[in-house]
Amino acid sequence: MGKDLIIVESPAKVKTIKKFLGGKYCVEASVGHVRDLPTKTLGVDEAADFAPRYEVIAGKEKVVETLRRAAAKASHVYLAPDPDREGEAIAWHVAELIKDVNTSVSRIQFNEITARAVTEALAHPTALNEPLFLSQQARRILDRLVGYKVSPLLWKKVKRGISAGRVQSVALRLIVDREKERLAFVPEEYWNLKARLRAKDGMEFVADLSKVGGKKAVIGSAAAAAAVEAMVAGKPFAVASVAEKERSKAPPPPFITSTLQQAANQRLGYTAKKTMSTAQRLYEGVELGERGTVALITYMRTDSVRVAKEAVDAAREHIVATLGPEYYPAKPRVYKTKGSAQDAHEAVRPVDPALTPGELKSLLPKDQFAIYKLIWERFMSSQMAEAKFWDTTVAIEAGDTGWRAAGQRLLFAGYLKIQGQTSDNAEDAASNLPPLAKGQKLDLAELTKEQKFTQPPARYTEASLVRELEEKGIGRPSTYAAIISTLTAREYARLEEKHFVPSELGSTVSDLLAEHFTRIMDVGFTAGMEEALDKVAEGGLDWVGLIREFTGDFYPALAKAGKDMAQVKAGKETNLACAQCGKPLVIKFGRWGEFLACSNYPECKYTTNFGKSEDGQIQTKEKVVEAPVVAGKCPDCGKDMHQKKARTGSRFIACSGYPKCKQTRPFSTGVKCPRPGCTGELVEKSSKRGKVFYSCSEYPQCDYAVWDWPIAEHCPQCDSPVLVRKTTKTRGEHLACPEKTCKYFRPIEPGPEPESGE
Repeated sequence: MGKDLIIVESPAKVKTIKKFLGGKYCVEASVGHVRDLPTKTLGVDEAADFAPRYEVIAGKEKVVETLRRAAAKASHVYLAPDPDREGEAIAWHVAELIKDVNTSVSRIQFNEITARAVTEALAHPTALNEPLFLSQQARRILDRLVGYKVSPLLWKKVKRGISAGRVQSVALRLIVDREKERLAFVPEEYWNLKARLRAKDGMEFVADLSKVGGKKAVIGSAAAAAAVEAMVAGKPFAVASVAEKERSKAPPPPFITSTLQQAANQRLGYTAKKTMSTAQRLYEGVELGERGTVALITYMRTDSVRVAKEAVDAAREHIVATLGPEYYPAKPRVYKTKGSAQDAHEAVRPVDPALTPGELKSLLPKDQFAIYKLIWERFMSSQMAEAKFWDTTVAIEAGDTGWRAAGQRLLFAGYLKIQGQTSDNAEDAASNLPPLAKGQKLDLAELTKEQKFTQPPARYTEASLVRELEEKGIGRPSTYAAIISTLTAREYARLEEKHFVPSELGSTVSDLLAEHFTRIMDVGFTAGMEEALDKVAEGGLDWVGLIREFTGDFYPALAKAGKDMAQVKAGKETNLACAQCGKPLVIKFGRWGEFLACSNYPECKYTTNFGKSEDGQIQTKEKVVEAPVVAGKCPDCGKDMHQKKARTGSRFIACSGYPKCKQTRPFSTGVKCPRPGCTGELVEKSSKRGKVFYSCSEYPQCDYAVWDWPIAEHCPQCDSPVLVRKTTKTRGEHLACPEKTCKYFRPIEPGPEPESGE
């Protein structure tokens, strides 16, 4: 027999693991999942205890064949996908696909891709974890049942092509309900009064009104604010008390998945999806020059704050050596993981704490460096001493009013040292007060009054939505990014200034589902289902019984919804009248978005765009009609040819005599196809998802294509007949060679978008 075989998920891991295992093992990648439920049918036998029917994922046939050939030659197969529910499912499916060629199979897991961790895993292999796999299978079947049975109902009642999801729909409801809270909110007026006071040494500070007549100050009108101003007019201000105390602030725990996503969104503006994909690359291994391929962080899908002893020891050594022993606590910090966490893995941390962000800045792309720095700083600070502050609170009296001022001074930076804060620069981040004593008189330099209004609850950002999902037990660390991506991809919600705003489609779908599928859309029920799935993973609950209980309510609700759910596909009513015929306008959910249309269609074909006012009222937005761009004469009828835009985004040329004349042609770049012997030219096209590209006009005979605007210029390095015009964050606007093996580029001055079409 041949070498032992290790099967991991990604090709990047293959490269990292081969680096330190050498030629002792054969290492192959499954490239993610290899089997799943079919894409075009339910794939679940509901009459046979919900037995799934799995099939090899389209496009994975060659991968499966490679794994089978490698397994057939191997003495033993070690299945090493990611250490979580999805990874266990991948391992299980691979084992099923190779069992006829090799039954000598074990499961190994490692939280970090290092020589020590992988060697340790190989020394202690285990059997496949059947309960964990069954938990994943139950989740997959539940999601399939909801998606495949509710989505067609929505196609019939609302719009074809949209979807419902067991967890996604609950997340949508959170966004929609928050918007309803905002619309129902009634702002209340209040006034802030501040006194700018001057001490005897001339130093000024600001105090806030805190009491009036011995009670908490509640100033709700301009008259009440003026009354307070009159109360202190000519009255002396004096210090009533000064309270001072030292305060310690402990560092936050190391990151888990949700807190990493929140911090990356708040501090870097990264989406959950970008954060996770970037962290995945850091986990699997990146090229670090002479160091080769190195894995930089531990597994990033976790809800545990537990940290391995060797990592704590390494952090202590680095902190003491670089900052000093005073920056390390009296005993190592241990953080308590919340009760609902699975605690299967460590917190997200650097593999080697001694490898600082500064050493990697020139070796990593900007986004990878930013995420590594975030993780490294959070972990190192979590192991450091507390920061110490000196807090001062001053109570001040003037007539029958009370005022309050507070300040703080950083005594010892502790864990804040990692972020660059020290007691020497504390003034940058703290407000300070002059020396004050009880009974001391103060001069009023200025009294300011500012009208304010209470604000509605804020819309969710990605960070706050992830926090809400976590707190309410909806989904799990591995699912947050996918949930959010689905909501925006389905156009149920959009991001406006980094906040989620539900679309009319999203609100409509959410309301219909909440009305007819009460349990599915209930936050508490969804959280309870997550806990039940965890019990399946622990071996304490039968997965078939769990699904049977779920469908006992779901099937009747589905049948009733099929009969009773409101039909909005023909249009959702509004209180607006058609500008052409006066009939009511309705909201339509078209293939390319939402719009207003006359309910008197087809007699009246009036349509227009719409938006919403601050109070949620539908408002029309008249379409701006631009003068057509003329692109020559029609060869068939002689009328002008106009430049138009397809619904997917690409431009094309069409006769202005349409529909009588249907002459069209692609929008040409004016660049000949570079393929030898091809007589075509590169024309503008767009994918189904709306991404514009440039391909040969002779397709399908010639399949040459590039993603960027082509330029008829030879590459000086590889002699490619075409260069492309690109814009990136790092290089700005530049010309580059489209050949993958050629790295040629040169900067160009920004200019107008290229025009052609002839």
